[in-house]
Amino acid sequence: YLAKKFFCVWAKKTFGQVLPSKARCFYDQKILQKTSGEWKEQWTVCRERKLSLRADNHYRHLLLNLIFKAWRGYVCQQQGKRNKYYVAESRAKKQTLLRTWQHWLVYFDVQRTKHGMQSVALAFRKRSCLRISWAVWRRQHYQKCSGHKMNILALQHWAQSLQFQAWLQWRELYLYTQNEKQKDTRAVTHHQHWELRRCMGAWLGYLNLNRVKKRQNELAQEFHRSRTLRKCFSDWQLSWECRRRMHAHQRDLEKQAARIALRRVFAHWKHVVLCMEEAQQCELAEKHYRCHLLVRALLCGGWQGLW
Repeated sequence: YLAKKFFCVWAKKTFGQVLPSKARCFYDQKILQKTSGEWKEQWTVCRERKLSLRADNHYRHLLLNLIFKAWRGYVCQQQGKRNKYYVAESRAKKQTLLRTWQHWLVYFDVQRTKHGMQSVALAFRKRSCLRISWAVWRRQHYQKCSGHKMNILALQHWAQSLQFQAWLQWRELYLYTQNEKQKDTRAVTHHQHWELRRCMGAWLGYLNLNRVKKRQNELAQEFHRSRTLRKCFSDWQLSWECRRRMHAHQRDLEKQAARIALRRVFAHWKHVVLCMEEAQQCELAEKHYRCHLLVRALLCGGWQGLW
């Protein structure tokens, strides 16, 4: 009880009104507050990283959607051009056939009129049997045959010239369409290469940024871990020093209390021994006094008998 009392007095004088248990509780609360703050910062960083990944995925899907819409528009445009080209080609064939049919009708009318004229000439030859008229008719018929051949050759030459002009026009249109197709394909490939280059640049920038962020996070985590370890080690060392000092001081106090208790026990034992010695001395003195009285009584009785 005395040791506990002196220990409480010593603790109040050493630590004041704040006891070590209260200081230890306050220290644990502060450590928990710091740990919760660090965990909250780490959670916010993870949440921002998730939001940035979702934004990148949304941006990538938006770019793919725009590229698909542009490609679909281009395909529709090419299909429309191809349909227009097929319609134009069919119309050109129909126009060529129509012109050929018209020229053939004109040629058939000319041949019919010529056959009619030939039949009339034959009837005239039959009606006139004169040799001069026959010779004149024969010469005229020869001229007509030569003219007919010349007309046939002229018609063939005209048809060939028309076909050659139509072929030249078709060739120019075909070359123009081929050039337009090549230009469109080049433009599409150039646009695709440009989009791929831009996407690749954005992707490389995103990878570099993620690599830098990852490196910074790793460095921050390593620094935070080393700092936390250093702080925990310093706190543990300080607490260990404090506990060692407290244990040493407590051992000194226990030794001092044991010494005081031993002194008190020794003083009590010495007091008891002295009391016992005094009691023995008193008993011895009383015995000696009684003996002395008895001796004196005996001596006085002997002297009286003698008297």
